[in-house]
Amino acid sequence: MHAFTLALSRLSARLTLIVLALAGLGILLMTALIAWGVFGRFILNDTPTWVEAGSLLLMAWFIFLGAAVGVRESDHLGFEGLLAFIPRRLEAALVVFTQILILGFGIAMVIYGLQLVEKGWSDRIPLIGIAKSWDYVPLVIGGVLITFFSVERLLLIATGVPRVPLRIKAERAGGGEL
Repeated sequence: MHAFTLALSRLSARLTLIVLALAGLGILLMTALIAWGVFGRFILNDTPTWVEAGSLLLMAWFIFLGAAVGVRESDHLGFEGLLAFIPRRLEAALVVFTQILILGFGIAMVIYGLQLVEKGWSDRIPLIGIAKSWDYVPLVIGGVLITFFSVERLLLIATGVPRVPLRIKAERAGGGEL
């Protein structure tokens, strides 16, 4: 079980880097779209109408991808403030409880997000003409990732295997290869 959990954590760390890069790319693309909209409006005097809808669609993608990375890195959703005030013997139980809540939240995102995706195929996003379901696909993917990262964390807690950190954090801190 330890070997499986360690392998899962390595996979999770790699997946996290990919998701983080995609979220960053989404922010860059949204910034470029907004810059194009401002340029078109004030320089060309011809506002591109699709910029706002496209930017909002990109925003949904990088928000849900970034939220999933935050869950994996424990930078998102938790009771850290409460941990400082409860007895030491209850800390582990609260951490497990938090992970179970996050797992449930991720599963709910997938279930209800899929319902929204299913209902939205016949509707169109104004000005860009794609199915409204594309607004909800990031909710589903974010939910899948949050669920996956929560399962990883629960397995790590259960087996006592330390989580494989992101390589980017070690490099930023001046550390060596992880």
